[in-house]
Amino acid sequence: MTPALLARLRAAQAAKQPVALLTRLSDGHQCLWPEDACPGALAEAAQAALREDAARTVALDGEPWFVHPHNPPLRLIVVGAVHIAQALVPMALPLGFAVTVIDPRRAWATAERFPGIALRHDWPDEAMAALAPDSRTAVVTLTHDPKLDDPALDVALRSPCFYIGALGSRRTHAKRVARLREMGHGEAAIARIHAPVGLAIEAVTAPEIALSILAELVAVRRGAALAARAAPAAEQAA
Repeated sequence: MTPALLARLRAAQAAKQPVALLTRLSDGHQCLWPEDACPGALAEAAQAALREDAARTVALDGEPWFVHPHNPPLRLIVVGAVHIAQALVPMALPLGFAVTVIDPRRAWATAERFPGIALRHDWPDEAMAALAPDSRTAVVTLTHDPKLDDPALDVALRSPCFYIGALGSRRTHAKRVARLREMGHGEAAIARIHAPVGLAIEAVTAPEIALSILAELVAVRRGAALAARAAPAAEQAA
């Protein structure tokens, strides 16, 4: 790898930009996608490697190329140190997510309730701005309190995060949508929010709701088709 290419790779990593390093195995020639123009088959292989987080070897005009994805870490930002969060966080860790819980209520966001998890006690908009959600970040708001959820959603909607979920019934979400419109968000942006959050599996308990949230999050990340929710979970009513 040339010093110039290494510098470009490090710059992309510092900026949390997903890139794929492409190496022609016959002579060691390298390029960086998407910064460098690549033939269609190579670009498709690079995109697939980034999407699946898996390296691969592909052939182009009889030449083998090694495709090495360099993705930013997967992150999950949870707003609200509530019971559902206590079930959600440990489930997210084996899926490869680095988790941060935001809640200015210090009695809720404690190391005892979330052992080994990064906790932020500043106001959600300030914490979110500092965390700078990127295209590998999912954001889930769980407090049911507009004073905490809305500022976090405001930042999330202005970011490229790949998933935004918000706890609450359809009635709650309709009021939330009205507030977000007043904050300057258009219909396309607001449509990014999955609310009521989670797949429609008739979840009732905190662990069941956490499971439905993570299932939806993974489906969005993997590009799976999502069926329309039939009814909100019992815990989301109000």
